[in-house]
This record gives sequence, structure tokens and C-alpha cells, in this order.
Amino acid sequence: MKAYLFDFDGTLVDSMPAYGATMLRILNENHIAYPEDVIKIITPLGYAGAAEYFIKLGMNKTEEEIISVITEYLLEEYSNKIPAKSHVVEVLKELKARGADLNVLTASPHIMLDPCLKRLGVFDLFSNVWSCEDFNTTKADPNIYHLAAVRIGLPVEEVLFLDDNYNADKTAKSAGMPVCGVYDPSSEEFTADIRSITDYYIDDFLQLLEI
Repeated sequence: MKAYLFDFDGTLVDSMPAYGATMLRILNENHIAYPEDVIKIITPLGYAGAAEYFIKLGMNKTEEEIISVITEYLLEEYSNKIPAKSHVVEVLKELKARGADLNVLTASPHIMLDPCLKRLGVFDLFSNVWSCEDFNTTKADPNIYHLAAVRIGLPVEEVLFLDDNYNADKTAKSAGMPVCGVYDPSSEEFTADIRSITDYYIDDFLQLLEI
């Protein structure tokens, strides 16, 4: 592949336990009932989208108040604790050495994203590190994948998108982008669904070198 577009949470870094626990903590603290697949629903939406969804569920706070709480709870985790997933650093360096164009597209904001990638020593491997906020939309919008491809400078068909989230994978595929599903324990129950709609699937990042 000429270019790669990586998700961040659950794909490059092992952040989903902290992310999911934080979101459920906020819902529980506010005594809000939620569906079993709430984390699957909100993961592609970004903090603003999650806040909007929480309000629809009945949370009596403003979007800004909810985002502030999410940021407060997660900033320490991303800045100091969350690790890269197995073999991610080695594989990214090898892909870069092969001349691949590496990019990130995530729902997480730059305040979480950038410090984490820099701490892990991979930030400079990427041509672009994008949060959905850079496009003023979410990964639930097919247009974001076209916009990313334009900025990368390649047809959408020549950029491989990698994500552990079913909804994001499905949307990217609908936009015409080839998709590689990524295993993460947080989405294990959706593995069969992800495999059914993606072009490739990897259980470990080392497998990416064979695609």
C-alpha cells in the first residue's frame, strides 16, 4: 500500500479499557441508563459527539461541561500511562522505512493524541496526525475519508484504513476506502462482523507487513 490511515484508540494504542471505563463512569455518576453497546456507538464520534449522545440519553449537562469532564478524567492516562499495542512501534518504523505514507485519523482530540504519540516515540513517523476536529465531522461521516485522501494526495482507493471499530470500518468501506480490521479485546464480540465487511483483518500488527 502507498498510504495508511490509522485509527488511534484500540488500533495503535491500548487505550480502550481506560476510554470505556471513563465513559461508563460519567454515565453512571449521572445515573444515566445506556445500551450495552454504548462504547461501540460513541467511539467513532469524538468527545463532542459522545457528549451530544449522552445528552440525548438524558444527561442534564451542557456539551461543554461533559467534554470538560471527559478531558479531566482521561488526560492523565494518555499523557503518562497508555501503552502502544503489541508490535505497533516496530511495524510503523518498518513501513516508514519501506517508503509508506503513514497518517492518523482519530476521534480523540489533539490534547490526548499528540502527547501520547510523542511519548511513544512515533509522532514523527506520520505525515499527518488528524483528529476528527480537524475536519469538523466524525468517522461516522463517509465524507471524512474522502477529505483525508485528498489531503494525503491519493485516490481514496489507494489509502488503507485500519480501525478496530465496526462502525468506522463500515463507513470507511462505504466511502470506497480499502479497510483492514484490527483486533482489540474491547471489540472482540464484533470480530465476525468486522471480518465480514473488511478487506483484511489482523490480530497482531506484525501481520500488516504481509498485506
